[in-house]
Amino acid sequence: MSQFRIQKIGDTMNILVMDAQGGGLGKQIITTIKKDYPDVHVLAVGTNTIATSAMLKAGADEAATGENSVVVASKQADIIIGPIGIVVADSMLGEITPTMAKAVAQSSAKRILIPFNSCQNYIAGVGDMNTGRLVDDAVSYLKKILDN
Repeated sequence: MSQFRIQKIGDTMNILVMDAQGGGLGKQIITTIKKDYPDVHVLAVGTNTIATSAMLKAGADEAATGENSVVVASKQADIIIGPIGIVVADSMLGEITPTMAKAVAQSSAKRILIPFNSCQNYIAGVGDMNTGRLVDDAVSYLKKILDN
């Protein structure tokens, strides 16, 4: 069982970045967040050790892996950021379990979901935006939250 507990420091938000597969998207998100907000607490949770490792190397303050970590961290986060597949059971080539998707979807945290037209899901209106632009838009929204 996971033993980590996110500690809220003052008015600092606890941000959960979640990713699967190789963790490349989570890595980009964390790098961008930490560049502008080095003191914000970022917990990276990967569905596998490769994703977790990539996000930890990007500067996450803490990292954990697996289904139970997603469940626990989703309860404690103020903001959850990740690909839209984190709320779709069996998405991301099956790495998102129904339990993970439910935990993220039912969390009281504000969710910033990055839309990707993949894994049998088409997000209308998104078009073919590149990953860098999607990450910039997600972090721009996060900045609005953190600066208010």
